[in-house]
Amino acid sequence: MYISQSLTLLILLSTVSAQTKSSKRGLVYVPSPKHPLDDRWWDSSTSDLTWYYNYGSQPSPAFSNNSNFQFVPMLWGAPSSSSDTTFLDDVTSLIKGGTNISYVLTFNEPDGGDNGGSNVDAQIAAETWIREVEPLKQLGVKLGAPAVTGAPTGFNWLQNFFTHCAGNCSADFLPVHWYGNFEGLASHVGQVNGTYQNMTMWVTEYAQDHATLEESQSFYNQSSQFFDRIDYITHYSYFGSFRSDASNVGPNAAMLTQKGDLTDIGSWYLGGTATGKVPKGAADKRGMFTGSSILIAMATIWTLL
Repeated sequence: MYISQSLTLLILLSTVSAQTKSSKRGLVYVPSPKHPLDDRWWDSSTSDLTWYYNYGSQPSPAFSNNSNFQFVPMLWGAPSSSSDTTFLDDVTSLIKGGTNISYVLTFNEPDGGDNGGSNVDAQIAAETWIREVEPLKQLGVKLGAPAVTGAPTGFNWLQNFFTHCAGNCSADFLPVHWYGNFEGLASHVGQVNGTYQNMTMWVTEYAQDHATLEESQSFYNQSSQFFDRIDYITHYSYFGSFRSDASNVGPNAAMLTQKGDLTDIGSWYLGGTATGKVPKGAADKRGMFTGSSILIAMATIWTLL
């Protein structure tokens, strides 16, 4: 088992102060057509959030007037055609149009099967990367490796991906996903860093799923302190920017209550103080965790509108 150098210290630390700010913090968020007023919470002019992604290649209109909120495009999955260059064309067009695109993300949980992942074969992903992602390097864009799950299948898939790339996929950083307790998160981060020592790390989805409110808040505080202390972690985005009654990782992980108010975690993430707003789930909604499928569904609905 790999254990990060700061794990022992952080386990001993209590949650000294939840009101913290960090230049590493970003947002994973798909605007909800049902609750457009929720967009206001993520306006980076009132917080220290500096970047966001929405699982797609186009910026969210809700943030189009905020030049300080940097959009990070994602190639979510592989197109059906082996000659498709839509993602490359979209990002190139954004750059030529004056949008500041410094980074891109690729392949959301390709090893995730039917549980919200893009479910892409490693060889097809490598071929798609070489065609649609690698050329962006020439435009000065830094490239994120595929964002695999935190399961052992993630390591296997990623190894196969780089094997099929045959040296033609020059990723600059490695996104990480984790759902579970803090000790597991710290161990996983250490293992990823030990395996890919030459790449910096982004934690682009993380939460302690289906936990009590106390466990969720403790996890949030421990993990944010942990990420801020580790130099090779340069960006992180908590998975919780939705209402608690729509959360498929448990209501207590959400940054918004069922009424759209900031929870303690939501306010802390934005650098504010506790709100005392307690999240509640939908009485008829219980089920297995399905990764980021809830946001992908939201993205699909938003695209059709």
